[in-house]
Amino acid sequence: MEINFKIIVLMLGILFTGLTAGLCFTWSNAITPGIGRLDDLGFLQSFKAMNRAIINRSFLITFFGPVILLFINAYLHRNAHPTTFWSFMLAAILFFIGVGLITVFKNVPLNEMLDKTVLENLLTIELKELRTKFEQPWNRWHIQRTIASFTSFTLLIIGLIYSK
Repeated sequence: MEINFKIIVLMLGILFTGLTAGLCFTWSNAITPGIGRLDDLGFLQSFKAMNRAIINRSFLITFFGPVILLFINAYLHRNAHPTTFWSFMLAAILFFIGVGLITVFKNVPLNEMLDKTVLENLLTIELKELRTKFEQPWNRWHIQRTIASFTSFTLLIIGLIYSK
């Protein structure tokens, strides 16, 4: 196999999409259920700390890289087997909408709301209200990201299989 730009874009797209799907899956199946068992203050503090820690260069490249890479990949495979092209194009669209847009317009605003709150100044009832306002919507949108990233990854594998 000759290593060229097309192969590099495909491999990075698959790698980053797979890492994002794994992150979303782990967050949905271990992290949020685990911290969900904490009291309101502990939950909100934990979530706030994780939201701050996750914003770093490697996360941003891995998480948002597929938004661009998958469209480039679909374009580079525009003359490939139709199943390959459409699998790649659907993966790109699904990732863009289901991960990119949901993150930017749904999860990030909830994260910012939490980040701006001085938790230690809140009364017990206010902590409960904040958690109610944050937890269920955040988890609901995150499940959508998990499904979208997993499905995008699967579509990339299908496209790869049909490219031969």
